[in-house]
Amino acid sequence: MKRILFIVFVALVGTGILMSLGKWQLDRLAWKQQILRNIETRITDPEIPLPTTFDPAVDKYQSVSMRGTLRGDYIRVLGSLKLVGAVNKIIAPVVIDQRVIMVDLGYLKEEDLERLALSGDVAITGNLHWPDETDSYTPPPDLGRNLWFVRDTAAMAQHFGAENVIVVAKSIDPLPAAITIMPLDTTGIPNDHLNYAITWFSLAVVWIAMSALFIWRTRRKKVT
Repeated sequence: MKRILFIVFVALVGTGILMSLGKWQLDRLAWKQQILRNIETRITDPEIPLPTTFDPAVDKYQSVSMRGTLRGDYIRVLGSLKLVGAVNKIIAPVVIDQRVIMVDLGYLKEEDLERLALSGDVAITGNLHWPDETDSYTPPPDLGRNLWFVRDTAAMAQHFGAENVIVVAKSIDPLPAAITIMPLDTTGIPNDHLNYAITWFSLAVVWIAMSALFIWRTRRKKVT
């Protein structure tokens, strides 16, 4: 009897821990969904004129509008999109009076690079962004091919002699040939808390089932 009571105790404790972890992930899910809603609201807010100074902690995702002149040079960032395949994201400097602002214009395919011509005055709306894409495994840019592998805001700003911010375009007038605009959204922000919660709750069910089976087998042995 003591052995069965011990098994029941372990079963209850284990189930409680696993259920608590599942509940914690559901709480994290609600928290993350609220963050994503806040980001989506900020992305779609009415545009303000481009600020004169930037604070990434305060200004990230801020909707802005700007008018300037495409300087003509650009960086291509290697990427991949579902249903599209390999693409080149195009980061280009835009001159506004004495300022140089980097703009993520969008993407194009490798075969369309020859059609790309960046010049003239443009009106742009977009969102301020400081992408967090670099890590210890990020290869250095291939400057000979003008090819980068991530959007490294600080390094690109130094390369262009620009301010340390990227405006991710959601409209460009006129739109450069071959460019497909890719506005900022929340689809790239991971939110796996529901999957984690399902995993913990599933483990709790398995724990209960295994405990019940063990108790049944223990009682059966005692009877026989």
